[in-house]
Order: sequence, then structure tokens, then C-alpha cells
Amino acid sequence: MLEFSAGVMARIALTTLWTTQQTGPIMISSNDFRPGVTVEWNNGVWQVIEAMHVKPGKGSAFVRTKMRNLQTQNTLENTFRAGEKLPQAVVEKSDMQYLYKAGDNYALMNVESFEQIELDEKTFGEGAEFLKEGLEGIQILVYNDKVIGVDMPNTVELDVTETAPDERGDTSSGGGKPAILETGASITVPFHIKVGDKIRVDTRSRKYLTRVN
Repeated sequence: MLEFSAGVMARIALTTLWTTQQTGPIMISSNDFRPGVTVEWNNGVWQVIEAMHVKPGKGSAFVRTKMRNLQTQNTLENTFRAGEKLPQAVVEKSDMQYLYKAGDNYALMNVESFEQIELDEKTFGEGAEFLKEGLEGIQILVYNDKVIGVDMPNTVELDVTETAPDERGDTSSGGGKPAILETGASITVPFHIKVGDKIRVDTRSRKYLTRVN
């Protein structure tokens, strides 16, 4: 049987204790920032949208970023020192389908496991205005076993239910008119769009893209 000295045993005990106590967050360097990287920063969970690594002729290198808060959808531009460490946020994404409105909540189904969850409007964000029963391509963002946000499909196709008659001759309002979509969302559409038209809308900018039919 192997025998160890008291000194070796003490070092083994200290190593074991140190290992079991390492429960802190994994850190990531700003040098590794790329689009899609998620970090804990500024009292939230943020995703890197753009990252430009700059090494000026004089002074220290830095990383210029544009980041999106996954909980509020707000975006910020910020500069980090090269090599600056931040806690990395491991965010899991699940593909969901919208089922129906459940009181003040929205019921969704995981397209792989078929498990259903309900999210409130605050968690869903402004994208809730474009929800139509059966809509797929929705992703929920889970961090530390909690849903922190929702990514809507970039575009949706919806019917126009209310809008003024063709007003293409009226250019005083800047080339568009208000319209209500079947989900209740209100956007600006071109003058030639009429009730019953199906249109494609960018859910990120809330802008009309094209008529589908």
C-alpha cells in the first residue's frame, strides 16, 4: 500500500479543498469577444453584436463593442481594455412554437420535447405584438435555469385588418400610412397596401418589408 508523508497529505487536502470551492463564474477575456459571445456585465446578461479589436500606434490596445441586453433588448456601445476579464454567461436556447394566449401569459411549446411553458409579457418583450397562433422560429433564452428573454423570428407574415383606402396621391405624411395587423400590432405601410393583404414585417425594426400576396 502506498504511504504519503504528512506534508504530501496536507498538500493533497488543500488541493482538494481548493478544487471543491471553485464555484465562481468562468471568466472570458475581451480579446476573445466575438459576435454571439454572452457575458455578465452592467447588471445584466449581454450578447456581443459587434467587436472591433484596436491596437493604436500609441497607448494600450482596446476592444470596441456593440452589445445587446438579452433581458431588455437595449443596445449599448462600450470600450473594454484588451485582456479585460468578464464573467462569461452560458445562455441556452430552445426552439419554441407559439400556441395561444393564456390569460395575461403566452403559452409556448418546445418543438423537440413538446413541453409547454407560459411566459408573461414582460419576459416576452415587444415581440409579443407579432405573435400568431402556430408561429414557429421563436427561441427562449435560459440562464441559470431561468428564462431571461425571447428571440422572435426576424420576420413574420401577417394579414392587414385595418388601414385607410389607397392614398398614394397623398405624400404629405412621408410615403406611408398606419395599419393594424391581425395580431393587433400597428405599423406604417405603403399607401397601396389594403385590408386583406398579407405582408412581411421585420420584427426587430417593426418595418414593412413587402407584400406577400
